[in-house]
Amino acid sequence: MSPGAEQTGAGVGAPSAPAPTRQSADEQARCSGDNETELSIVIPCLNEGETIAACVTKAIEFLKQQAVAGEVIVADNGSVDGSREMARDCGARVIEVSPRGYGAALQAGILAARGRYVIMGDADDSYDFRDLLPFVASLRTGHELVMGNRFKGKIMPGAMPLLHRYVGNPLLSFIGRLFFRNSVGDFYCGLRGFQREAIVRLDLRMTGMEFAIEMVVRAVLAGLGIAEVPTTLSKSGRSRPPHLRTWRDGWRTLRFLLLYSPRWLFFYPGLTLIAVGFVTSVLLLPGPLTIGRLTLDVHTMLVASACCVVGVQSVCFAIIARDYASARKLLPPLVGYQPLSGQLTLERMLLLGGVVFAAGLAGVIGAFLQWSEVGFGDLDYSKVLRLVIISVTGLSTGAQLILSGFLAGVIAIGHRE
Repeated sequence: MSPGAEQTGAGVGAPSAPAPTRQSADEQARCSGDNETELSIVIPCLNEGETIAACVTKAIEFLKQQAVAGEVIVADNGSVDGSREMARDCGARVIEVSPRGYGAALQAGILAARGRYVIMGDADDSYDFRDLLPFVASLRTGHELVMGNRFKGKIMPGAMPLLHRYVGNPLLSFIGRLFFRNSVGDFYCGLRGFQREAIVRLDLRMTGMEFAIEMVVRAVLAGLGIAEVPTTLSKSGRSRPPHLRTWRDGWRTLRFLLLYSPRWLFFYPGLTLIAVGFVTSVLLLPGPLTIGRLTLDVHTMLVASACCVVGVQSVCFAIIARDYASARKLLPPLVGYQPLSGQLTLERMLLLGGVVFAAGLAGVIGAFLQWSEVGFGDLDYSKVLRLVIISVTGLSTGAQLILSGFLAGVIAIGHRE
């Protein structure tokens, strides 16, 4: 995503550069290695007239006090309250970003940054931009992503709603750690620093609030070096409500985490359903099972059959989704997974599905023959229904394997090209 329009202000702590030509002078500087800007502080902005001047002033003060060669970029997302003019008057370089969204603004600001390092922070004055030295120090030691952690730092009274502090953030951060095997304690922290080129290479795509989560997830999957810095969160300096919407953005985060983890979305639930359904069916195949005062019969066996069918479909989805995500470079190739995926060719899926389908069909024919032996009259309900349930499960599972094989084959056509 490229910024819509750029308005250039002077950098801080480095010699002033001539105005960029139509061919980006920023990119020329990066390619030639002559860029003297170490740090770009990127602030996304949408109608933050009450606080943007304070944020920019503090950021510039930090650069001057610490003698860091840097710049302040305000990525404006269509403000109509004078935020752009205030930021520019305070010394920021303003990037006007047409596509709406928190992530869209940040992506444009990051692409426009001249610095080797980027620190991004919110424009509501909830983070003190004069306290960025721990981030810079960690970046200088080689970490590629440095996350702020408000739970290891301080959360000032009134700075975070109780629901976010004790439920939303801890729960979603826990899910992020569980799904993607990392130790990041505060996935949502809006203050973080990173090596610009490392993050640009990730090709982040989310344009909304999920951008912050995507950055952490993709960095973990890419094996980037990640560190955490205790951070203080103060009460927002704005009088209007925040852009964040608790339930909507919480769901969008959970949805993102699930979609980026086929293993937890499809594979583990599918295996669980198959195991429960298979074990239950085996136990009930000889006849009713009594456990204390509870008696399980063919009705429970029917539910177990449904578990097996849904479980097989879920596992197939996991394999197809993982292949698709890897081919689209949304997820990296999974070590140890490719041999399994490579064995599941269309022909082998058809063969496996055909065998299972044939076994189920044989069971249905057997049940039909038993019915014909009694002149299509009454049957031993409990005995024959068990055979029918197992047979129909085989028919359904075989059909699913065949159809999943074809679906995987269709998806793979474009990838091979």
